[in-house]
Amino acid sequence: MQLTAKHHEYWNRNLIITSVLLALWFVVTFVMGYFARELNSITILGFPLGFYMSAQGSLIIYVVIIWYYAHYMNNLDQEYGVHEGEED
Repeated sequence: MQLTAKHHEYWNRNLIITSVLLALWFVVTFVMGYFARELNSITILGFPLGFYMSAQGSLIIYVVIIWYYAHYMNNLDQEYGVHEGEED
């Protein structure tokens, strides 16, 4: 099967958004954990930022990443005519 230019454009946009969100995941998971001691000098709602990011902040960001990816891909699928839906 020969892929058209439209297929390549769709796949490239998918790879770009996946790469950006994966980089964000990496920063939230590993970089924030690595700098936890330094982040503890910042206080949010009475809790040190390092503790807050470990306990709740990173989980909230993970859910936002998943929601954004699903939303973006639904829009991209509709734009390129490959969305799932009712058949006519």
